[in-house]
Amino acid sequence: MPPIDTESDRNDDESTADTDETGRSVREERSLSPMRATIANRLQESYQNAVHVTANRDVDAEELLQATETADDRLEADVSVVDLLLYAVSATLDDHPAFNATFEDETHRLYEEHNVGVAVDIDAGLVAPVLRDIGSKSLGEVATERRRLTEGVQSGEYTMSDLRGGTFTVTNLGVLGVDSFTPVINPPEVAILGVNRIRERPQRVDDGLEFRKRISFDLSFDHRIVDGADAARFLESLAEYTETAERFVP
Repeated sequence: MPPIDTESDRNDDESTADTDETGRSVREERSLSPMRATIANRLQESYQNAVHVTANRDVDAEELLQATETADDRLEADVSVVDLLLYAVSATLDDHPAFNATFEDETHRLYEEHNVGVAVDIDAGLVAPVLRDIGSKSLGEVATERRRLTEGVQSGEYTMSDLRGGTFTVTNLGVLGVDSFTPVINPPEVAILGVNRIRERPQRVDDGLEFRKRISFDLSFDHRIVDGADAARFLESLAEYTETAERFVP
């Protein structure tokens, strides 16, 4: 006599239909979108080819914050901390041109222009529109252009040309409360700077402790091209420019 197909049996079959060979219940299966697949391939390429090393530097942020307020008051543009940091990065790249570069076909190419990619998180993934030739722009122009690029990618109004031609990349997870992370180099560039959140920390002074705002940076670099000492000097320059950010305010 054949087995009776009861409601219980059917429910059991349905409940095990999405269970894998180890007994895990599969909640959902997602295929990668074309953009996500491109991001995955680029990250894999980066880790397969570059020798990633990350160096960290903690920096006083009091003058950076004050300079941002001053610039926002003086200029017509809406200036943010990121805009001042981009200016500081450009000055640092002037001092350390080996980081303003790409590595392709066994050739380390250093560039005159500072074409800095600024990572932006959108629903489809992470993209880095390129802010071109920062060194030739005023602080107000940098702020205006960065905002235009960011709003463009967030609204989907951008082209692939907006994402090409970078010589260095900055990615900011500080806005999401992150204290430290390991940025992945955007190939064929040789370095990427991670920006962390600003927070108060105690600092010993003559008459006790003082709480000051501080920010930390994570610099990932391709050790095939530059050394750890080079990265340390890069971060030292960046710290100096960040702690004297008023110099960038007109």
